[in-house]
Amino acid sequence: MSKETETSVRKERRGVVVSDGMEKTITVRIDIKKPHRLYGKTMLRSKKLAVHDEKSEAHVGDMVRVIETRPLSKNKRWRLVEVMERAK
Repeated sequence: MSKETETSVRKERRGVVVSDGMEKTITVRIDIKKPHRLYGKTMLRSKKLAVHDEKSEAHVGDMVRVIETRPLSKNKRWRLVEVMERAK
């Protein structure tokens, strides 16, 4: 396969919407569980991503799936794929 025909594999993450106050943008918290380097205890680390939501369909508390995309603004590098579970 040549470089032109290969498609890049885009990263995909699942997380919870923590903010939907901006237009066409949501903030999603991604939780990562990983063991401590020395002690081995599982630690919970989180990261917040700015995600493009074209139709403004996600709201605070929803579980969503996001995918990596080209830079859309200074901080936005992720795009909403689907709302997996609505907040109760």
